[in-house]
Amino acid sequence: MPLLPPLLASVVTVLRSAGCVFAEDEAELILSTARTPDEIATMVDRRVEGLPLEHVLGWAGFHGLRIAVEPGVFVPRRRTEFLVDQAVAQARDASLVVDLCCGSGAVGAALAASLDGPELHAADIDPAAVRCARRNVAPYAGQVHEGDLFDALPGDLRGRVDILAANVPYVPTGEVGLLPAEARDHEPLVALDGGSDGLDVLRRVAAEAARWLAPGGCLLVETSERQAPLALDAVARGGLTGRLTVSDELYANVVIGTKA
Repeated sequence: MPLLPPLLASVVTVLRSAGCVFAEDEAELILSTARTPDEIATMVDRRVEGLPLEHVLGWAGFHGLRIAVEPGVFVPRRRTEFLVDQAVAQARDASLVVDLCCGSGAVGAALAASLDGPELHAADIDPAAVRCARRNVAPYAGQVHEGDLFDALPGDLRGRVDILAANVPYVPTGEVGLLPAEARDHEPLVALDGGSDGLDVLRRVAAEAARWLAPGGCLLVETSERQAPLALDAVARGGLTGRLTVSDELYANVVIGTKA
C-alpha cells in the first residue's frame, strides 16, 4: 500500500481515532474543500465533535450535483437519488415540478438539472431549510416557499403539477432515538419524525396531491419496505393509481401515485 502524504496521513489518523469508518475518504474531501490550514483544522475539529461530514464541508454530493447544506438542515441521502430517477422516467417532459418537504432543495435541483427547463417550486416548513434551498435551486430559477406542505404553494399551481416529489419524514416517533447520532443530534426533528407509524405526513400529502397534479401527473414519496403497503393504501385513498418501485442496491422504496 503506497504511503499517504504527511498531511493527509495526519488527518486520517485523527479521524480514525474519532471513530470515522471512512477516515481516508473523509480526509481527502476535507483537504480538497478547505482553502487554508486553519480551515482544515476547524473542519477536522468539527468532524471529531460529531458534526455530519456534509455539514463540516458545507456541501453534499447528490445526483451528480454539489448541494449546499448548512448546520441544522437535513442532509440528502444517496438512496433518494432513486426517487429522482423514477420521477424523470415517469415524466421526462414535465413542465412544472414541485419539491415538497424540500429540505436543502436537493431533489428539486436534481430534477431541474435532469429535465428540460421545467418551472420549479419547492417548499418547506423550516426557515433554515428554505434559506438553504434557495441557494441550491437558484441556478434553475426555482422558487422556494416557506410553510406547511401545500399551504406554502401559490394557488395558481393547483391542477398543473407534472411531478410532485415529496421526500416526507417517515421515521416512526418511537424510532427516532435509534437513528445514528449524526442525524438524531444534528438534523431537525421535523425532517425525521413521521408520527406514530411514520406515515402521518405522507397521508396528508397523499390526501391532497390529486388536487394539485395535472392529468397524468405523478406524486413520488420515499418510504420503507415495511411501510410500503400502508403508503400505497394512502395514495389510493387520495384518488391516485399507486405502484411501488424498489432499488435493492440503494435500499430505496418509492411509491408513485399517478392521476388519471
